[in-house]
Amino acid sequence: MTVSEKAYAKINISLDVTGRRPDGYHEMSMPMQTVSLCDDITIRMEGEGVRARCNLRYVPCDERNLAVRAALRYLEAIGEPDRGLRIELGKRIPVGSGMGGGSADAAAVLRALNRAFDGRLSPEELSALAAGIGSDVAFCLHGGTMLATGRGEVLRPLPPLPPCRIVIVKPGFSISTPELFQKLDRAPVRIHPDTAGLIAAMEQGDLAGVCRRLYNVFEDVDDRRMRTIRQIKSSLLDGGALGAVMTGTGSAVFGLFADPEAAERCCAGMRKEYGFACTAEAVGKLL
Repeated sequence: MTVSEKAYAKINISLDVTGRRPDGYHEMSMPMQTVSLCDDITIRMEGEGVRARCNLRYVPCDERNLAVRAALRYLEAIGEPDRGLRIELGKRIPVGSGMGGGSADAAAVLRALNRAFDGRLSPEELSALAAGIGSDVAFCLHGGTMLATGRGEVLRPLPPLPPCRIVIVKPGFSISTPELFQKLDRAPVRIHPDTAGLIAAMEQGDLAGVCRRLYNVFEDVDDRRMRTIRQIKSSLLDGGALGAVMTGTGSAVFGLFADPEAAERCCAGMRKEYGFACTAEAVGKLL
């Protein structure tokens, strides 16, 4: 048997860090959106053990890969730990971009396997499994537009992002998530995003209001790479974006455009300058 699934990327419409938890994680508040940029996942029921293969040689294909970990956890949960699987990962989501590529792959594996095994696990059981694999996996499992709190696993549905075209740009470097959290801990957050105002603008379908409230507290961290992030944001705004912000801990930046033609023109220019740029659209619920 072979089963395939799309692994959709996520963006953080805004990102706030509200405190440090006793378990070492941080309390987050993040309106998040699934977007159409995706990896391709194909699973074949064959062989022994769980093995993966990826079109990018530098991506680990053992249990360090969240997709492999998700498959192992799923098989254990349904009582078939000895089942053999082969996972093919076709990566398009840039690695180290803050777009949840690894989490999206893990979530796609969970959806695909549950379909292959005739819905053996309920959505609630899948969510619990996802939360134990990684902080963004639960959101990537469900998809759509949600407010993620806790360490990212507590989800509340939000109104959809108002219609727009999204231009995503990734510079030629990645940013270490643990490193950025360490820097944030040394210099507490001074300015927090207006999350309530952002959600209200989404409820009203007010794209301009959403764009005025795009904000990521990690952009204020003392890191030389943030100069490039600011340059990309400025170029997106000059190209017609109503707002622009870094997603996650970076290094990808996205801009929201009301005019699809302006988005395509801007994207073409950004691709020449930074190497990776694409247009995308918001995606609704996946589960």
